[in-house]
Amino acid sequence: MKSTRAGRPVNCRSVEGIPKVTCFLPEGIPPSRQQNVVLSVDEVEAMRLADLLGMYQAEAAGKMNVSRQTFGRIVQSARRKVAEALVEGKTICIEGGNFEHECRGLQADGDNVCVCLWCGYEKPHLDGVPCRTELCPECRKPLIRKGRFSSVE
Repeated sequence: MKSTRAGRPVNCRSVEGIPKVTCFLPEGIPPSRQQNVVLSVDEVEAMRLADLLGMYQAEAAGKMNVSRQTFGRIVQSARRKVAEALVEGKTICIEGGNFEHECRGLQADGDNVCVCLWCGYEKPHLDGVPCRTELCPECRKPLIRKGRFSSVE
Protein backbone atom coordinates (compact mmCIF):
# COMPACT_ATOMS: atom_id res chain seq x y z
CA MET A 1 0.00 0.00 0.00
CA LYS A 2 1.44 3.35 -1.04
CA SER A 3 1.34 6.23 1.43
CA THR A 4 -0.10 9.56 0.29
CA ARG A 5 2.16 11.40 2.73
CA ALA A 6 5.12 13.20 1.15
CA GLY A 7 8.63 12.59 2.47
CA ARG A 8 10.08 9.87 4.61
CA PRO A 9 7.93 7.91 7.05
CA VAL A 10 8.27 8.97 10.68
CA ASN A 11 10.22 6.45 12.76
CA CYS A 12 9.13 5.52 16.25
CA ARG A 13 10.68 7.60 18.97
CA SER A 14 11.81 5.97 22.17
CA VAL A 15 10.07 7.43 25.23
CA GLU A 16 11.00 6.29 28.75
CA GLY A 17 7.70 7.09 30.42
CA ILE A 18 4.22 8.30 29.69
CA PRO A 19 3.43 11.61 31.46
CA LYS A 20 1.25 11.10 34.53
CA VAL A 21 -0.63 14.37 33.98
CA THR A 22 -1.88 15.44 30.55
CA CYS A 23 -3.44 18.87 30.97
CA PHE A 24 -2.26 22.06 32.63
CA LEU A 25 -4.91 24.74 32.94
CA PRO A 26 -4.34 28.48 33.39
CA GLU A 27 -6.00 29.89 36.51
CA GLY A 28 -8.85 32.37 36.08
CA ILE A 29 -9.84 31.67 32.47
CA PRO A 30 -13.39 30.35 32.04
CA PRO A 31 -13.56 26.97 30.26
CA SER A 32 -15.60 28.47 27.44
CA ARG A 33 -12.69 30.82 26.60
CA GLN A 34 -9.82 28.36 27.05
CA GLN A 35 -7.64 27.59 24.05
CA ASN A 36 -5.39 24.53 23.87
CA VAL A 37 -1.81 23.96 22.88
CA VAL A 38 -1.19 20.25 22.24
CA LEU A 39 2.23 18.75 22.97
CA SER A 40 2.95 15.23 21.73
CA VAL A 41 4.40 12.67 24.13
CA ASP A 42 7.70 12.69 22.20
CA GLU A 43 7.90 16.49 22.52
CA VAL A 44 7.54 16.19 26.30
CA GLU A 45 10.24 13.51 26.32
CA ALA A 46 12.58 15.78 24.32
CA MET A 47 12.06 18.61 26.83
CA ARG A 48 12.60 16.21 29.73
CA LEU A 49 15.92 15.04 28.32
CA ALA A 50 17.21 18.45 27.21
CA ASP A 51 15.79 20.82 29.81
CA LEU A 52 15.17 18.74 32.93
CA LEU A 53 18.11 16.33 32.67
CA GLY A 54 20.38 18.79 30.83
CA MET A 55 21.53 16.31 28.17
CA TYR A 56 23.32 17.47 25.05
CA GLN A 57 21.23 17.08 21.90
CA ALA A 58 23.38 14.28 20.45
CA GLU A 59 23.06 12.18 23.63
CA ALA A 60 19.32 12.88 23.97
CA ALA A 61 18.76 12.07 20.29
CA GLY A 62 20.42 8.70 20.82
CA LYS A 63 18.10 7.94 23.76
CA MET A 64 15.06 8.78 21.63
CA ASN A 65 16.35 6.84 18.60
CA VAL A 66 16.29 9.88 16.27
CA SER A 67 18.96 12.00 14.55
CA ARG A 68 20.37 15.05 16.30
CA GLN A 69 18.67 17.29 13.75
CA THR A 70 15.31 15.63 14.33
CA PHE A 71 15.75 15.93 18.08
CA GLY A 72 16.48 19.63 17.63
CA ARG A 73 13.27 20.12 15.65
CA ILE A 74 11.23 18.19 18.24
CA VAL A 75 12.54 20.15 21.23
CA GLN A 76 12.24 23.48 19.37
CA SER A 77 8.59 22.74 18.55
CA ALA A 78 7.88 21.76 22.16
CA ARG A 79 9.52 24.88 23.60
CA ARG A 80 7.61 27.12 21.17
CA LYS A 81 4.30 25.54 22.20
CA VAL A 82 5.04 25.87 25.93
CA ALA A 83 6.08 29.52 25.48
CA GLU A 84 2.87 30.22 23.53
CA ALA A 85 0.76 28.67 26.30
CA LEU A 86 2.53 30.57 29.07
CA VAL A 87 2.51 33.95 27.32
CA GLU A 88 -1.03 33.72 25.93
CA GLY A 89 -2.65 31.88 28.86
CA LYS A 90 -3.53 28.70 26.96
CA THR A 91 -4.11 25.19 28.29
CA ILE A 92 -1.25 22.73 27.69
CA CYS A 93 -2.47 19.24 26.77
CA ILE A 94 -0.24 16.24 26.16
CA GLU A 95 -1.46 13.59 23.75
CA GLY A 96 -0.45 11.55 20.73
CA GLY A 97 2.83 11.40 18.91
CA ASN A 98 4.81 8.63 17.27
CA PHE A 99 6.55 6.96 20.17
CA GLU A 100 7.72 3.46 21.01
CA HIS A 101 4.70 2.22 23.00
CA GLU A 102 2.37 2.86 20.06
CA CYS A 103 4.79 1.39 17.51
CA ARG A 104 4.82 -1.93 19.32
CA GLY A 105 1.03 -1.96 19.32
CA LEU A 106 0.67 -1.42 23.06
CA GLN A 107 -2.06 0.84 24.32
CA ALA A 108 -1.92 3.10 27.34
CA ASP A 109 -3.51 1.64 30.45
CA GLY A 110 -6.89 2.82 31.56
CA ASP A 111 -10.60 2.55 31.20
CA ASN A 112 -12.65 4.16 28.50
CA VAL A 113 -13.90 6.70 31.04
CA CYS A 114 -13.71 10.50 31.40
CA VAL A 115 -13.08 11.67 34.97
CA CYS A 116 -12.93 14.97 36.87
CA LEU A 117 -9.64 15.39 38.73
CA TRP A 118 -11.24 17.79 41.21
CA CYS A 119 -14.34 15.95 42.43
CA GLY A 120 -13.95 12.41 41.01
CA TYR A 121 -17.07 12.45 38.78
CA GLU A 122 -16.88 9.79 36.02
CA LYS A 123 -18.75 9.24 32.78
CA PRO A 124 -18.25 6.91 29.79
CA HIS A 125 -15.93 8.27 27.10
CA LEU A 126 -17.51 9.06 23.73
CA ASP A 127 -15.30 8.10 20.78
CA GLY A 128 -14.27 11.14 18.76
CA VAL A 129 -14.96 13.60 21.60
CA PRO A 130 -11.88 14.52 23.68
CA CYS A 131 -12.67 14.34 27.40
CA ARG A 132 -11.02 17.73 27.99
CA THR A 133 -13.69 19.44 25.87
CA GLU A 134 -16.42 18.36 28.30
CA LEU A 135 -17.12 19.95 31.69
CA CYS A 136 -17.96 18.14 34.90
CA PRO A 137 -21.67 18.67 35.66
CA GLU A 138 -20.90 18.79 39.40
CA CYS A 139 -18.01 21.30 39.62
CA ARG A 140 -17.76 22.67 36.02
CA LYS A 141 -14.05 21.70 35.66
CA PRO A 142 -12.71 20.02 32.47
CA LEU A 143 -12.68 16.22 32.37
CA ILE A 144 -9.67 14.02 31.52
CA ARG A 145 -9.37 10.39 30.36
CA LYS A 146 -9.08 8.09 33.37
CA GLY A 147 -5.84 6.12 33.65
CA ARG A 148 -4.46 7.35 30.34
CA PHE A 149 -1.73 9.75 31.35
CA SER A 150 -3.69 11.08 34.32
CA SER A 151 -2.93 10.83 38.01
CA VAL A 152 -6.35 9.26 38.61
CA GLU A 153 -6.11 5.46 38.67
